[in-house]
Amino acid sequence: MNRTLSRRIFLSLAALGAGARLADLAAGYTFAGPAHAAPARYTLDAARSLVRFETSFGPDLITGDMPVKAADLTLDFANVANCRVLVRLDVAHAKASFPFAAQAMKGPKVLDSAGYPEILFKSTSVRRNGDGARVSGDMTIKGVTRPVTLDAAFYRQKGTVAGDLDHLSIHLTGLVNRSDYGAIGWSDMVADEVRLDIVARIDRTQ
Repeated sequence: MNRTLSRRIFLSLAALGAGARLADLAAGYTFAGPAHAAPARYTLDAARSLVRFETSFGPDLITGDMPVKAADLTLDFANVANCRVLVRLDVAHAKASFPFAAQAMKGPKVLDSAGYPEILFKSTSVRRNGDGARVSGDMTIKGVTRPVTLDAAFYRQKGTVAGDLDHLSIHLTGLVNRSDYGAIGWSDMVADEVRLDIVARIDRTQ
């Protein structure tokens, strides 16, 4: 992971007020949690969640963010296989680090927001990975669906006590190659690999 992305991750977590990591202070409620834990539904606080991305533009970077349109999450800290994640992103309102990049990204040669206004991620499997999880799923961009794997780390939100799983922050990282989805515009200037850096704040609903 490059230094720029590492710093962005730190600032994202700080902006969300993420508290101690679950592995350290959640009193056993990690993915190796107690047998009596049960699947719980969570809703996303979209206003305080960040979906960021970056890609190389010669020696520079294009960075940006994309709003979350909807999300449906079920987490089970006793049996990780029961976890389910469904996220819809709002392509039409994506932003980039300079105006031309945003216009080009949403145009027909890249994401084509007019024809495909959403990006969809739907998990197919979740497995424990150290103190966090590895989330595999299908990502649909421009009507093309490809498998993607994201690494997830879980944190209690600032101000919550050990063992309180009602309010969590999730940090997800991964990458996609835009050529896999036919988003090949300006490939002579902009890199194929797009790195994802997502911090989601979620609240338990049941």
